[in-house]
Amino acid sequence: MFELIDIGTLRGLGSALVLIAFTAVTLWAYSGKRRDAFAEAANLPFADEPKPAVSRTQA
Repeated sequence: MFELIDIGTLRGLGSALVLIAFTAVTLWAYSGKRRDAFAEAANLPFADEPKPAVSRTQA
């Protein structure tokens, strides 16, 4: 049975599988349902910004 599948066929099937997975992830990432979640995640680096220090002359 394994004599029917040579290395070229196996590589072709692997490439097709990777292409399908890439297309599925791309469609999932750019779907409209995920827009709010990605917008929130895009602002996460700015969530923990320190507040400006108050100088002693102003306090």
